[in-house]
Amino acid sequence: MNPETFVDPHLPLADLVVLDNLLGDIEARTGSRDVSLQKGHHGHQGSDGYAASVTSIEATNGNASESRNGDANGNSSKHQNASRAQVDKAALAELEAMNDSRSADFEPTVFVSMDIKDINSKTANLILHPYIKLAQKMVRYPTDVVMATHLLLYFTTSLPSAILLYRNFTWVHGILHTIISFWYVGSYTLMRHQHIHQNGVLARKAPISWFDALFPYITDPFMGHTWNSYYYHHVKHHHVEGNGPDDLSSTIRYQRDSLPDFLHYIGRFYFLIWFDLPIYFLQKKKYTLAFKGSFWETANYAFFILMARANLRPTLFVYIFPFLLLRLGLMIGNWGQHAFVDDEDPDSDYRSSITLIDVPSNRYCFNDGYHTSHHLNPLRHWRQHPVHFLKEKKRYADEQALVFRNIDYLMISVRLMMKDYAHLARCLVPMGKQIDMSMEEREELLKRKTRRFTEEEIQAKFGKK
Repeated sequence: MNPETFVDPHLPLADLVVLDNLLGDIEARTGSRDVSLQKGHHGHQGSDGYAASVTSIEATNGNASESRNGDANGNSSKHQNASRAQVDKAALAELEAMNDSRSADFEPTVFVSMDIKDINSKTANLILHPYIKLAQKMVRYPTDVVMATHLLLYFTTSLPSAILLYRNFTWVHGILHTIISFWYVGSYTLMRHQHIHQNGVLARKAPISWFDALFPYITDPFMGHTWNSYYYHHVKHHHVEGNGPDDLSSTIRYQRDSLPDFLHYIGRFYFLIWFDLPIYFLQKKKYTLAFKGSFWETANYAFFILMARANLRPTLFVYIFPFLLLRLGLMIGNWGQHAFVDDEDPDSDYRSSITLIDVPSNRYCFNDGYHTSHHLNPLRHWRQHPVHFLKEKKRYADEQALVFRNIDYLMISVRLMMKDYAHLARCLVPMGKQIDMSMEEREELLKRKTRRFTEEEIQAKFGKK
C-alpha cells in the first residue's frame, strides 16, 4: 500500500470531502494528482454518497486542465483561484449540510463501523429509523445517536460478561473478555473524551442526565480508566498547559525518534502519574483539584485491591489488564499527537499538534485525528472538526501545520522509533509551501520537528523553565 496514493474506502464521508479538497489544491498548484477519489470508493459508488458529491464539486470546478493551462487571454491564475474558491465553498456547504438536522443531506452517526447508506433500505425503514427517532430524544445532539448505541453495547456485553466472570470464571472467557475490552477501548475513550469536554453526551433532562453522570463509574474501570482521572489530567491539566513545559505529558524535553526517550516518557506516566498530577495541582495552588485527583485515583486502586482480594482471577481480566493496556495506549498515542513540534513557535497549537485523515482515528474514534482543531477549541463538537478545518484551511497552510493520511497516532510513534521518515513523508498531505517541497525536504522538515528542546530554548520560547 502506497500511502501517497491509497485512499481507504472506509474513510468517513467528511474525511473524503476534506481529502479531495486538499488533493485538488495540490493538483491546482502542481498540475498533477495521484488519485481521483471518485474511483475506488466502492463503499459509496452507486449511492447518494461521495461519488456524487465529487462529481458536483468537479462540475463546479470546471475543466481542470483549462484551469491549469489558462485561456486565450492568459487568465490561468485568476480562473484557477476563482475555481478553487468555488470548490472550497461547495465542499464546505456539503460538510455543513451533513451536520444540519434541517438539511436533506443530514445524517446522524448511528454506528462507527458503517453509515446509514450502507444499510439495506428495508432494514433501515423497519428498524433503524425508528431507533434513530427514539435515540435522538436521549442524546445531547441530533448527530450523536452513536453515543446511545455504544452505551447499549457496553451495558449489554461488558457488564454482563464481567458479572458472569465473577460468578463462574473460565480462562477462555477471561481472555475473550479482555480482548473485547481492548477492541472497545478506542471508541469508548473518545466517547468519554466528548463526555468530559461537553459535560455529558446524553440529554440534559432527568432521569437521563442522572444516568449520563453515573455511567462512567461503572464502565470506566472496564475499559482501563480510573474514576475521573481522565477529566483531571486531560481537561484540567493537559489543555491548560498545551504540551508546554509544565505539561506532565509534554514531549518537548524528549527526542521524539529515540527509543530510550520514548520508554522514559511512557514509564514516567505509567508509574508516577498518580503522584505527579496532585503535586502539579499543589504547585499551581489548585488545592481542591489536587485533593480530588488524588482521592479518585487512590479510591479506584483501593477498589481494584478489594476486588482482587474477593476474587483475583476475574479481577485481572476485568480490571487490571485493561488498566495496564490503556495507560500504555494513552501515552503511545499522545506521543504521536505531539511528536512534531515546531522549533520556531512551539507554543502554537497549529505547530505543536497534527491532523490525521485516517480510518482508526476518525471513523472509529470520533474524529480524534483532528487534534489541532481540538486544541484550538476543546469544546468543539467532534462532528464540527472537518468543517472547522476546511474553513480555516488557509490559516493551517500559512502556519505550516502538518496533515497526514493513511496513518494513525500509534503507527506514527512506531515509525518514529524506526526512524522511518521516508514513510512519514509519504503520508504527509502537503499544504501551502509544503507542496513545493521534494520528498527529501519533507523528510528533513519532519526530522527537525522531532528534536528535543534544551532548557535554554524552553525558557526562550515559552518564557519559563
